[in-house]
Amino acid sequence: MTLTDLPAGFRDEEQRGYVRRVIHDRLADDRDQRECRYLMRFWWQLGMSCREVTLDQLRANLGEDNLRLVEELIDAVRTSPEAIDDWVDAVEAARPLVRDRGFEQSRALLRGNALPTP
Repeated sequence: MTLTDLPAGFRDEEQRGYVRRVIHDRLADDRDQRECRYLMRFWWQLGMSCREVTLDQLRANLGEDNLRLVEELIDAVRTSPEAIDDWVDAVEAARPLVRDRGFEQSRALLRGNALPTP
């Protein structure tokens, strides 16, 4: 199933940008590089009409929890802007911000006090 129709399902650019921030900040955890890579490809998909990722690729590369959330978002985008707002509210209530370990490590390296990443 193609996902190229998704950019047209948002109320406006503000809503699309907010959803993309939620994906980046609450779903894309760099501890699982493969999953993070496919979530970010989906993130790109939401911003343009060309094909970055397919639903089959998402199903093959995302964990159960993130796949469920992404599928719920796809359904919401194809339903209504209000359904998208409900998805955002549910994800923000259920998922904490992801800690960006790569950014933290690079800052520590620049300061000269890098520690191994857990």
